[in-house]
Amino acid sequence: MSHPENCIFCKIAAGSIPSRKVYEDEHIFAFHDINPWAPVHFLLIPKAHIASLAQVGPEHEAMLGRMLTLAPRLALEQGCNPYPEGGFRIVSNTGVEGGQEVQHLHLHVMGGARPWLRG
Repeated sequence: MSHPENCIFCKIAAGSIPSRKVYEDEHIFAFHDINPWAPVHFLLIPKAHIASLAQVGPEHEAMLGRMLTLAPRLALEQGCNPYPEGGFRIVSNTGVEGGQEVQHLHLHVMGGARPWLRG
């Protein structure tokens, strides 16, 4: 797996920068956002360095499917209320115009009681 030496998310996934871990397996790492926008707010990242959603290809389908399959389970475990009254939101900022701040593919999973709307 590629891990650019200056990528903060690669360092978090490798354990060289501490985080509040939510989940880890061979290919995926999830951790709490340090500046949460919601009562539940964590990030799902691939351990392999992929700069953004714009760089994924057919070879990443299983990994992305795994991330999206994990999101509902982890959201419930972290305190989101069940569907349909409860729920969560998944956001993937892509590129400068999309609001991406860290150039490593990541999914924000946000939920919990409102009012947490910020955009």
